[in-house]
Amino acid sequence: MTVTGPQGFRAAGVAAGIKASGALDLTLVVNDGPLDVAAGVFTRNVIKAAPVLWSQEVLKQQRLKAVVLNSGGANAATGPGGFQDTHATAEKVAEVLEVGAIEVAVCSTGLIGERLPMPAVLSGVDAAVKALDASPEASLNAAKGVMTTDTKPKQAFAKHDSGWSVGGFAKGAGMLAPNLATMLSVLTTDAVVDKPTLDRTLRAATHVTFDRLDVDGGTSTNDTVLVLASGASGVEPTEAELTELLTTVSHDLVLQLRADSEGATKDVDVTVRGAASEADAIAVARTIAEDNLVKTALFGSDPNWGRIAMALGRVPARIDPETVSIAINGVTLFAQGMPAADRSEADLSGRAIEIVVDLGVGASAATIYTTDLSHGYVEENSAYSS
Repeated sequence: MTVTGPQGFRAAGVAAGIKASGALDLTLVVNDGPLDVAAGVFTRNVIKAAPVLWSQEVLKQQRLKAVVLNSGGANAATGPGGFQDTHATAEKVAEVLEVGAIEVAVCSTGLIGERLPMPAVLSGVDAAVKALDASPEASLNAAKGVMTTDTKPKQAFAKHDSGWSVGGFAKGAGMLAPNLATMLSVLTTDAVVDKPTLDRTLRAATHVTFDRLDVDGGTSTNDTVLVLASGASGVEPTEAELTELLTTVSHDLVLQLRADSEGATKDVDVTVRGAASEADAIAVARTIAEDNLVKTALFGSDPNWGRIAMALGRVPARIDPETVSIAINGVTLFAQGMPAADRSEADLSGRAIEIVVDLGVGASAATIYTTDLSHGYVEENSAYSS
């Protein structure tokens, strides 16, 4: 069990008819308490989808009884009508569960610019409420209900020795460069926690996990990560313990998202060390991760460190060419301003690739999780809306 692994939660995933394929396309997660504490992080994209705007507003109270999510349509760039659709969805969930609409978050994912088929959405809510359960099957269906170009559901769960736990699911296969979140993810915990602590721990966890996933530089209009706390375990962990377990589950989900990202043939960790600040380390690592020339070289299993040097050298960070070193899969290929080894010594034939850049000017470090740029990615995204 994942999203329903922690005590106090039920979930469901149903085929509401939003997708023409008949696949599962509507998910509902319900917090049965006794607590209803919640927190969220959202896209920094200026063009925010209607459900993001709605969920940001309701989360000002940091209380949620339920989250309803749909795939098959992003409900983004749909104007006032799209926001009314989101409001109507929350109202429907509230009516059936006998809670307030202000206690219901809404998430959507799919093609930008089209209104949702509301009769299907609303009838899907009825079906989802009837299907609510705390079983492993319910967890799995909930994870499947948010899939778009994903080829498999992503779920994770971890339990602390003292008896409380964190679980969750995520979806995302492209447009992954989230700036605080990635696509859609719902996390649950049965820990006893207050509102300020839950907010801080979520932000600390996403800062080093979801915010470090960068497949293609695209920041979605719909990126959302929510965490709901039921308090059903009766255990109140320390802030450090909750941050650690949230980070563990989030990191697991991030690696699953990367492995299933569109067209990926390489799983790439870009680590920058010796930076003057964490901000510099993140900026350099992200620039390398997003650079198309670097990504295509990795697709070809070509240890072309010159492209990495080019990418990092254009970052407005503190960089001294004489102190920079570049290593790929454990082989230092560039150091002290010149080649340090023959590039053929770095083996990129496997799926896992580790790029380590040491700037040699400080003590800060960061890792960005990315992929290569393949024919499959181009082909899938060129045909996405057609």
